[in-house]
Amino acid sequence: MKYFHLTGVMLAFLAACTFISPATAAAASAAEISRDAKSALANLYAKSPAAKSLGEKAKGILVFPGIVKAGLIVGGQYGEGALFEEGKITGYYSTVQASYGLQAGVQKYGYALFLMTDSARKYIDKSDGWEVGVGPTIVVMDTGTAKSMTTTTLKSEIYAFFFSQKGLMAGLGLQGTKITRIQK
Repeated sequence: MKYFHLTGVMLAFLAACTFISPATAAAASAAEISRDAKSALANLYAKSPAAKSLGEKAKGILVFPGIVKAGLIVGGQYGEGALFEEGKITGYYSTVQASYGLQAGVQKYGYALFLMTDSARKYIDKSDGWEVGVGPTIVVMDTGTAKSMTTTTLKSEIYAFFFSQKGLMAGLGLQGTKITRIQK
């Protein structure tokens, strides 16, 4: 019985890896990414007044509406998103992460990065992409923290909100994620 269970997990993992390959994910057009990013940001604002408040003060908002993460010992994630500045989309970006360790499953989710300073906004295009965890400080907002924040308590350069989590993989994080500008 264990053999069949492990085989099922491995088949699911291989299917997920095929689903999240950069070639498959790169097929999204600029119009599709724009539509999905606008919709995801509107939904986030509807559910989180704190996110809406941050959005009004942010220098830029980088929204990744559909990231897929899969792993079986070795894992990875990929997604594409859009950068909003003053309500308009000014660029497209990919987010990529590789990981290893005790992990198994497939998950889909989105996240938005609220870039609060000019230096944070400029940093995402520095060199050949930005590795999260190196550079500007990021605060990941959860429901409790978001409810207690005010615009006078905001001190970090970047705030991250995760949303639309679905799947069977534990844990979300940004450490080691690489964000790179892409042409669409």
